[in-house]
Amino acid sequence: MQSPLFGFTENQTQDRYALQNPQLLRVALSGHEDILARKGSMVAYQGLIEFDADYQSNAQRRDRAHTGEGLDLMRCSGQGTVYLANLGQHIHIVEVDHDGLTVDGAYVLALDSALHWEVIAVDSQFGVSGSGKYNLNISGQGKVALMTSGQPLMLQVTPDKYVNADADAVVAWSSSLRVQMQAQTHSSGVWRRRGNTGEGWELSFLGQGYALVQPSELLPPQNAVIGGGVAAQFGMGQQGARGQNQGNIWSN
Repeated sequence: MQSPLFGFTENQTQDRYALQNPQLLRVALSGHEDILARKGSMVAYQGLIEFDADYQSNAQRRDRAHTGEGLDLMRCSGQGTVYLANLGQHIHIVEVDHDGLTVDGAYVLALDSALHWEVIAVDSQFGVSGSGKYNLNISGQGKVALMTSGQPLMLQVTPDKYVNADADAVVAWSSSLRVQMQAQTHSSGVWRRRGNTGEGWELSFLGQGYALVQPSELLPPQNAVIGGGVAAQFGMGQQGARGQNQGNIWSN
């Protein structure tokens, strides 16, 4: 059999984490260190690999029940190679160090099992109930594989150059940054999506570090219609984009 498809054979590399292509992650397991991967993300594997549901700690389970933010993961262990992907999204390998990484859990594909994560809240500057945003703070030493819809933009934040980004386009940022959620500059405009521009909440980053954004906002579940009303317009509650995505493969 002959075909140009034979040009897409396995990458030969000694790296533990490597990109087979921009949408496919290759992870080599040596039997010593496990990885945690998004449930349902395995597309192929070679060798003696075991996949088990990862049991969250009591604190992580409690945070998930309270905030809706968390990680649905499976533990991958053994010796061999596992290939991970999700909906053809672009994959990026990040080394987490002492600075830490804050990320929207919906964009985590895999991470080293030695890393720790906890839920943190980004509150609205207006103190509006339900308008905050929950994210995951990942700390420790190890690697995380993130996903984006399309090629992302990495923005540097410095004390004299702050960054604002659409809250639904933000994927991750340095945990050292100061972050605040805001709408318009006047509190009277909180519930208006910037006139007729369609823009709603944004995140403001200050300090020293980086913010990662993707060229897309939250996508609705397949064949679903986002509900109407104020809550839906601002992506909040069960009528918002995140609420509509609960139980869908797109969200945690």
